[in-house]
Amino acid sequence: MEGDHPVKAAVEKLKDTVTGGQGPEEGVPGKPGSESPTVAEPTEPRVPLPPKADQTGPKPVSPTGTPSRDDRAASAQQGEWLTTAQGDRLYDTDHSLKAGPRGPVLLQDHHLREKITHFDHERIPERVVHARGAAAHGVFRGYGNAAGVTKAAFLGEGMETEVFVRFSTVLGSRGSADTVRDTRGFATKFYTTEGTFDLVGNNIPVFFIQDAIKFPDIIHAGKPHPDREIPQAQSAHDTFWDFVTLHSEATHHTLWNMSDRGIPRSYRMMEGFGVHTFRLENAAGETTLVKFHWKPRLGVHSLVWEEAQIAGGVDPDFHRRDLADAIEAGAYPEWELGIQTFPDTPEQTFEGIDLLDPTKIVPEELAPVQPVGLLTLNRNPSNYFAETEQVAFHVGHLVPGIDVTDDPLLQGRLFSYLDTQISRLGGPNFAQLPINRPHAPVNDMLRDGMHQTAVHRGVAPYRPNSLDGGCPFTAGAETGADIDVPVALPASRKVREAPATFDDHFSQARMFWLSMSAPEREHIVNAYSFELGKCYEQAVKERGLQSLANIDPDLCSQVAAALGLPAPAPTEPLRDALPSPALSQVGRAWPLDGRIIGIVTDGTDDLAGVRAVRQSVLDGGMVPLIIAPAGGKLDANGEPLTVQRTFATARSIEFDALLVVGSPAPGADALPARDAKAKTATGPDPRVRLLLDEAFRHGKAIGGWAGAERVLEAAGVPADAPGVVLGSGGAAVLDEMRELLSQHRVWERFTTGPVG
Repeated sequence: MEGDHPVKAAVEKLKDTVTGGQGPEEGVPGKPGSESPTVAEPTEPRVPLPPKADQTGPKPVSPTGTPSRDDRAASAQQGEWLTTAQGDRLYDTDHSLKAGPRGPVLLQDHHLREKITHFDHERIPERVVHARGAAAHGVFRGYGNAAGVTKAAFLGEGMETEVFVRFSTVLGSRGSADTVRDTRGFATKFYTTEGTFDLVGNNIPVFFIQDAIKFPDIIHAGKPHPDREIPQAQSAHDTFWDFVTLHSEATHHTLWNMSDRGIPRSYRMMEGFGVHTFRLENAAGETTLVKFHWKPRLGVHSLVWEEAQIAGGVDPDFHRRDLADAIEAGAYPEWELGIQTFPDTPEQTFEGIDLLDPTKIVPEELAPVQPVGLLTLNRNPSNYFAETEQVAFHVGHLVPGIDVTDDPLLQGRLFSYLDTQISRLGGPNFAQLPINRPHAPVNDMLRDGMHQTAVHRGVAPYRPNSLDGGCPFTAGAETGADIDVPVALPASRKVREAPATFDDHFSQARMFWLSMSAPEREHIVNAYSFELGKCYEQAVKERGLQSLANIDPDLCSQVAAALGLPAPAPTEPLRDALPSPALSQVGRAWPLDGRIIGIVTDGTDDLAGVRAVRQSVLDGGMVPLIIAPAGGKLDANGEPLTVQRTFATARSIEFDALLVVGSPAPGADALPARDAKAKTATGPDPRVRLLLDEAFRHGKAIGGWAGAERVLEAAGVPADAPGVVLGSGGAAVLDEMRELLSQHRVWERFTTGPVG
């Protein structure tokens, strides 16, 4: 983006609202409400608090898509008094109606029954897959350069469309951790003027299966074992590897999942893909085949395995917290929507790649991704259940100019998504829930059913009719009708088969492996070693090694050594494959917006320098968190600095980089009996040493001044190691660290083994 720095401007604008008037040093996210609470329970009646500055609800429209004169607060709770669901004011909600103070509860207690009955039904069936989700509102702005291939209005130049985006994991339940190794969902609901368009994708461009009829199999295999309901939200178990090693079309996706792509650093730093090939149609009726891509402005970055494991215990909400905090801090996540286009030929192939095979990609070096619009997420939901949980996506929600292809996985999804929403949301009227309502007029002739909230008029919900004046009328192409693209179908016979081009299951997996940098290959070796090492059955491990042998002998031999098994020979010839540099996360520089910088101090050394570097972090569009021995304020004699984390509560996974002032002495709570991280109270605080040790192992930039080399030495961090910056002042150290931060990690710090 050109012009003023968007994050700096947003941070300045949000200072007062985010900080609750406590001063600019509080310009960090995480404040629970729009106002700071009092210590004593409030007793003076007042209307509900407004949402925080970063929050909003669905746009007010009627169940049939008509813009409402109500503001967004109209669907929120109203008034200062507690009431029943019917608006009857209540004088007590702490005691059941009883026959005397010690008597039995009376059946006539309507408030008790309403309150408990509603509680008993507060949970709807969770999604079978993608149950663990986080979401945000935003806006999509079209660039206007896609008109040559599609007539979709929302891609027009300067056209702004409200969106709702939901990110998710696949395998885990709603209560599972965010940082598990798994595929992530990236689903976008565009509330376009022509109706709702849902782009329901993943952070991995290929899928485990080629045909939707296998979807229950892969999910049943990946889910917890049905006898014990373990393990939760992970693939490191026998049933998953039993299936994917027997079903070799899963090889390519599995390799992506075992790479760093399987554990994103943040949803903000996660690529998205439409997975399938779609068909576009322009105003002249010409068609083009296309693959959709979401390119994050901050680049594609991942956690290392140990970080993911620590986060699963320390902060299982790591990704959803990161997304909400970034939006609250004004570091609005952004992605460009890009398209790869291909001629719509009868063969539906490109450079020998079958475009209908969802286990294949087209390398960007062969078909560059062309940006066609910008997505910005700038508002958090105001209610998780009403918005994030009840949002319903469907690959069949299309608009004129975008159509499906005969990809057999996509064809099955066209049935499955609608069927799922009807079951999960209690009936066919899920589109009338506020988060799902189209922002275009709706006149569908659908009537009744569970949860019908529209109040339809007229007597003739059928066509043709005269009793309702003939309304609704069918539309023509000239009035924006969505007309199915007339695709010629070859004369054929009914079979349960796949084309021969679907039979190659290893060449693209080999291309992916050859495209990885040395550290990324090490991570893949480690992932396979861990996952197969958690399997019980020897046959499953041996079959897994056979799959790896068909990808690359070096990969197979390294994993075999970890498992203590011989490396098998390939059963298929190794395919020639050119690396695709676009597949690697290493070697490029990215913006620093929203990076989280931990500033470690014991409050005794150079607080003026702490204040200065904190401001430099804010000015750079990043988020500073001060880490000190105890909470509260630092520098009571000057402008106070608020502590966001203590030595006891901070953990390395929270931060993209660390700045250390001096050599912090042990805090008063550095007692092993109180904090297991405080192993010894001699020398610098042991929690700080652990913080630095982990950050160093995970390849993060570390800076320090005012004698920080003493604590680095105690933590085993060499002062001359790559990515360690020492200087005379915090601002100068931060300036030297910017380039390190732009590369996400200090990759030189990762030693590699003999993987070829």
